[in-house]
Formats: sequence, structure tokens, C-alpha cells
Amino acid sequence: MKMKKSTLLFLAVLFSSIGLKAQYDAMFTQYMFNEMYINPAYAGSKEAMAININHRQQWVSFPGRPVTSSFTLHGPLKNNKMGLGVSFLNEQIGKLSRNLLYVNYAYRIKTGDKGHLAFGLMGGIHTQTNKLAELKSNDAGDIQIAQNTLTIKSPNFGAGIYYSTKTFYAGFSIPRMVDDSYRFQSLGQIETSTKINVNRFHYYLTVGNIFELGENVKVKPQAMIKMVQNAPVQYDLNVNFLLKNKFWLGASYRSSNDVSAILGYQVNNQLLVSYSYDYSFSKIQKYSQGSHEITLSYLFSYKKRNVATPRYF
Repeated sequence: MKMKKSTLLFLAVLFSSIGLKAQYDAMFTQYMFNEMYINPAYAGSKEAMAININHRQQWVSFPGRPVTSSFTLHGPLKNNKMGLGVSFLNEQIGKLSRNLLYVNYAYRIKTGDKGHLAFGLMGGIHTQTNKLAELKSNDAGDIQIAQNTLTIKSPNFGAGIYYSTKTFYAGFSIPRMVDDSYRFQSLGQIETSTKINVNRFHYYLTVGNIFELGENVKVKPQAMIKMVQNAPVQYDLNVNFLLKNKFWLGASYRSSNDVSAILGYQVNNQLLVSYSYDYSFSKIQKYSQGSHEITLSYLFSYKKRNVATPRYF
């Protein structure tokens, strides 16, 4: 089978990170504007109904690059004592297609005059298909790509905790606890497996705070740490500046040797439009034009209670 050098590099990077398993988490640079996908306890934390739409084009111009789109909707219930939400994610990586649909629930406890501590659960379903038959091979009768994989459908669930005030937040979560994997046999058969595997749990720790540097300047440093057994700890470090409550200007560093620039415009107290660009210092940057991501966030105002200020988390 003949492939371009860049395609071979992509496959090496992809399978070194995910192996032959379906459970891996999509990457978002602008996770700080919406943590619903990684922590169910985040549901209802904005104290009003919120919508977030995100689209990411990773490693632009690279053959088979990841393209990820997500949608989340969540809000409070029972006088903010509970949170309920739904999230959907679609991702295309080469000939791999997968969809994730979740329902998130959070029970929120008021702590003092300023904070809330929430405990969350999430449950949903994964579907995944590998369209191997669409690959072109110069080796006649290559049984490994002679047919598409069966569409793998498996349930999944996760849990998390989330503490927040108007200026600070911290969360810990395990968003996906079921490992849905597949393996190619020597004669071309595909063996699937769906089970709880503690060794493959992905643990997320997030923390952030906002400080006022003056009447028109706020700064929001934050971090996300991701841990999984038998793998190096991964982390994102980020700082965003909010100027005149209108313009977001930020930068991030990812331990995978990526840096990002973030630009956002707070159209009003309810609508945020944000864009980020990632540059990688790894070898893959030679074959791509970086990664692009755009986020739209909208916070509804209720008839009895208008949203007075933009939400920072």
C-alpha cells in the first residue's frame, strides 16, 4: 500500500495516542468557556440556560486531520439546586467517524453566601465507524481494509464535582468510564469489547480564578490537568485578559508542545464569540497550518431575572 509521507506520520501520531481503542477525549483549546463535555457537575453553574457551539479544525491542510464539532445546552432547576444539560459531539479523523450523546445532571449545594458545590453524573451513548473500504490500496486482496468496521454502539457514563463562586472555580471529573475497543484479527475479522477498565480512566482537574487589575481590566488564569494510568501527565496553562468587559485576549501552553492565541468579543452580556489558533512545535507542524477553533456561547436571560453581568466561567 502506497501512502504519502505526511499520511504515514499522521497515522503514527494518531495510533500512538489512541491505540486500537475508541475511548479517547476530543481536544479543545477553549475548554475554559464550557466544561460540560468533561465535567457533568458543570451543568447549571451559569445559573441561567446556556448554549455553547464549538467547531475545531485541527492540523489544517493535513490529510485525515481531526475535525470536531460540539453542542451543549444546560441550565438550572429547582431554584438552582439542580442542573440539567445535554451535550453532543461529532468527530471525523481520517476514515473514522464517531458521535457522542450525553445527558448531564448536577446536584448543587449552596456553600456560604458566595459559592456552590455540585456533584454530577453523566450518561449517554457512543457510536463509531471506520470506513476502511474507502481507503485505496495497491495490494490486491488486502483483507485489513476490504470492509468497513461494524458501527460500534456502547453506553458510557461519568461523574464529577465542581465548586464555583463568581470569581473562582475548581473541578474534578472522570467523564468516561467505559472502554469501547476493537482489535483487528489476522484474517481481517474485527473483535470488539465494551467494559469498565479503571486503568483507562481519564482524570481531569481544572481550576481558575478572575482578578480585577483595574476598572477596565480583568485577568483570568486557569489550568487543566489530565491524568491516565501509564501515561505522562498532560496539562494546559492559560491566561485570558478581559478588556472593558468586551474583548478577550489570551494565550495557552499545552504540554504536548503547543501554544495558542485566543481572541474573543463579548457582543453583550449574553453572547460571546471567540476564536483560537494553535501552533505546534512538534514535527507535525511541518505538514500543517496549525489548528483553528471557534466558539459561540449564548446565555439566556429569564423574565424574572435578567443576566446583569457576563459570566466568566
